[in-house]
Amino acid sequence: MTTNVERVRSYLEQVQIFYVTTVDGDQPKCRPFSFQMEYEGKIYFGVGTFKNCYRQMTQNPKVEICASNGQDFLRYYGKAVFVDDPAILQKAFAIADYLPKMYNERTGHKLGMFYLDDATAEFCSLSGVKESLKL
Repeated sequence: MTTNVERVRSYLEQVQIFYVTTVDGDQPKCRPFSFQMEYEGKIYFGVGTFKNCYRQMTQNPKVEICASNGQDFLRYYGKAVFVDDPAILQKAFAIADYLPKMYNERTGHKLGMFYLDDATAEFCSLSGVKESLKL
């Protein structure tokens, strides 16, 4: 039986690029992401701790992710929780070999790993929400 986490991850893998929306003051900010992974039953994403996106999530952790396969779309939203766990970071680096080239002692950049807590995934069509899942 497929879990809710597996269903959301499968959709994100299928579309490859998805959009993460944060809030900067009273202004929404949206940008493309591509990396996601499962670790201990949660979907993790990564963002550079030097980026505005990271700052925005630490100031207001409410985040919404949107992805579309051209016909239907997914809205996945909740509260961003950053986790400082070397095992999670090692798994991310093993999955995406471009990450350790960007985030290392030489560059001085660090990767912040987060998941969405109290999250909801809505699988939608142009006519509305087809299915809503709690994660």
